[in-house]
Parts: sequence; structure tokens; C-alpha cells
Amino acid sequence: MDSIIISEFGSFLGKKSERLVVKENGKVKEEIPFFKINQVLVTSNGVSLSSDVIKECATAGIQITFLSSAGKPYAILQSPHLQGTVITRREQILSYNDRRGFELAKQFARGKIANQVNLLKYASKYRKSANPEVYELIRDNVSKIEDLKKSLDKLMAESIEDARESILNLEGRSACIYWDSIAQIIPDTYTFSRREKRGATDLVNSVLNYGYGILYSQIAMAIALAGLDPYAGFLHADRSGKPSLVLDLIEEFRQPVVDRTILGMLGRNADWKIQDGKLDDKTRRDLAQRIIERLEARETYERKKFTLRTIIQRQARAVAAFVRGEKAYKPFIAGW
Repeated sequence: MDSIIISEFGSFLGKKSERLVVKENGKVKEEIPFFKINQVLVTSNGVSLSSDVIKECATAGIQITFLSSAGKPYAILQSPHLQGTVITRREQILSYNDRRGFELAKQFARGKIANQVNLLKYASKYRKSANPEVYELIRDNVSKIEDLKKSLDKLMAESIEDARESILNLEGRSACIYWDSIAQIIPDTYTFSRREKRGATDLVNSVLNYGYGILYSQIAMAIALAGLDPYAGFLHADRSGKPSLVLDLIEEFRQPVVDRTILGMLGRNADWKIQDGKLDDKTRRDLAQRIIERLEARETYERKKFTLRTIIQRQARAVAAFVRGEKAYKPFIAGW
């Protein structure tokens, strides 16, 4: 299954028989059978598509995501029938007020912190001989984060409202240590000093934000396919228009999907550029392709090898099974 990335201004998406037709400047660039498509990512302005394409994608369960130049999804098209699992959604809402909501929030945070630890271990092992000072600093920071994870594991509460502040405090402290460590890993030529989410104008934060936007679309699709409500989260507080559950589940996958990909590319001096505070077209195309490729990489999950894309879907279904009372929820923790 392929992820189709549309990144050229003026592109047109049409349908011919059972194939998606991509045109640029009125000329056919490629034709792809719909059964081979997993999702369509539109990353450029000035792209148009026919209603036939929308209908075919909705029927085939193919999500169409539109990303801004900063990587933020501003629209997602998918079939309304994906939200038809009533029992799961009822239990998801009810679980917010009991212990299930607390346990899910705790496990989302635990997965994020554990993956921060493992990515730092992965990155530091190559520096043991090359840069012993940085290696020791990172190992010391790993110990600090592991202590915070132990504190998280000891938390007990009857509902998320009783524990959200404590969980977010531990998660935030872990993030500060993690990004301080990442700053030691990224080559000095990129002048990265701290993590910035909104309004970032430097290259490193911009590619991180863009990468998370692509991951966001994948998480949103998995949540819809699992019959869950993307706006009824646990760790992230409710707010009108805020897809809290998407923001919850994405926490487990930021490090293994996005951070690892970007760190690897920066370490190889990727030819990425930023102009007037925005990533250029070539950088956005390349980064999107790298993230999609990473989603097809295989990781160990429940003692078997699956692609990260499949693991995301299985984790979303695991959330649905947990709120229905069918089994315990365990976060995905990538190896290193």
C-alpha cells in the first residue's frame, strides 16, 4: 500500500476507471490503482480534485489529508461511516470519569517517556568512543528520565481529573531533559537550543513540527478506523475543536517515527532548507517521503514484527478494546 504525496502547485487529482490520475500542468504524471493506495497527502496550495476522487477514496477507506506549509493538518476527508461503532464510543465517553481514563492517560505518558529513554540510548551508543563527554551527559540524563518514569508508575488515582496535573508535571520534566539531550546530539551547524512548537522559524523545530503533522494524520486515521471519537481524550484536556485523543495516542509514536528519522537525517547533513521562516518545497517533499518510509519500517510488537503503520492501527484498536473492558492497555515502546 502506498501513501501518495501531492506537493506540486496546480496539481489535479482525477479518476479514470479504477485508478487515481495525477496531473501537473494538464499532463498526466502518474496513474495509481486505488487498491494500492493507503492515504493521500496534499502538501501544496493550488491543488484541485474531482468529486469522483473523493467518493472513491471514501468508499475505499482512503483518507485525504491537507497539510499547511508548517505541517499542520487543516482538513481531513474520510467516510462518515468510520464513526459508526456506537458501543466503543459510548464506553470511551464513560471511561473518562472512572479509573479507565486515568490508566489510559498514565500509559500514554509512560509510552512517551519510555520511548524518549530508548531513543537517547540509541543515539548515545554511537558516541561512547567518538564523544565520551556527550555520552556521559546523555547517560546521566537517561537516568533522570528513568527516575521520573518510576514516579509515574507509582501514581494511583480513581479518575484522570485527580491525576492529570501530576502526570503532565512528570511528562513535562522528562521532556525538558530529553530536548536538552537532543540539543547535544544535533550537529552544531543547525544551532538548535530548545524545542519550539508554535511559530518556530528555525530549521530543526520546523522539520519536527512538519513531521509531527504527517504522523498526526496517520494517528487520526487509525483512531477513526477503530471506531473511537478523536475529540474525547484523556491526558489532553477537553477543548472545543481540540482532537484530544489524537494528541494522546501520538505521544507514543513521536520518538520512534519522527524524532529518530529527523535525527538520522540531520546527522547525515540533510540538504534541508528554510526560507523566510518556512520550509522550502523540496524539504517538505523529502521529509514527507522519509516519514512515510519510516512508517513502513518494522518493529517488534507483541513478539512479532509489524510495520509502524500497522502498530499504530493496532494500538488504536487496543484503546477501543480497553474502554470496552476487554483487555489491559499497554503503550508501544520501540526498541533501541
